[in-house]
Amino acid sequence: MSTVSTLQPTRDPARLREELCAALAQADSPRDVANLLADLCTPAEVRTLAERWHVARLLDGTPMSYRDIHEATGVSTTTIVRVARFLKVENNGGYRAAIDRLGAG
Repeated sequence: MSTVSTLQPTRDPARLREELCAALAQADSPRDVANLLADLCTPAEVRTLAERWHVARLLDGTPMSYRDIHEATGVSTTTIVRVARFLKVENNGGYRAAIDRLGAG
């Protein structure tokens, strides 16, 4: 028995983002997310995402300065400033929600 898909090609960035978020939200475990990220991203892209998450946790959970974080992690100060802006200024709330759910430690 074959099924007819209602999925249609799109170039709409909002729809593409929604579909990606829906796929990530369906993961049952960190391993499932890791497997999906391994399929979706290059190793460098996964590392960049992981570094940003680590920096967000350091900014929120330690008294480390941007320079201290840079020296300890090797992450550029430009990236650290960007993460800090999205953690503390921008209203997306993604970093804040994830840190609050999982804890900074």
